[in-house]
Amino acid sequence: MLTIRFFSLIREALDVEQMTVLWSEDVSTVTSLKQALIEQGGPIWSEVLLQSNLVYAVNQRVVFEGAVVADGDEVAFFPPMTGG
Repeated sequence: MLTIRFFSLIREALDVEQMTVLWSEDVSTVTSLKQALIEQGGPIWSEVLLQSNLVYAVNQRVVFEGAVVADGDEVAFFPPMTGG
């Protein structure tokens, strides 16, 4: 099982803070997980999750989109971060 968390503008746009997804080989990377979420969620999910500048974290560590996820992991989606 994967725990999926959405933060800030992503959470607001999708109206979901947290969900669980059954882990399988089909969702073994952040990329494949994101695609599965889009397929299940529809157009708004596609619009939100296909933004080119999203930030991803696996088990509270920022990762690239192709990062591997394992059963029991927490995957988080963040909007782009800015500094000042």
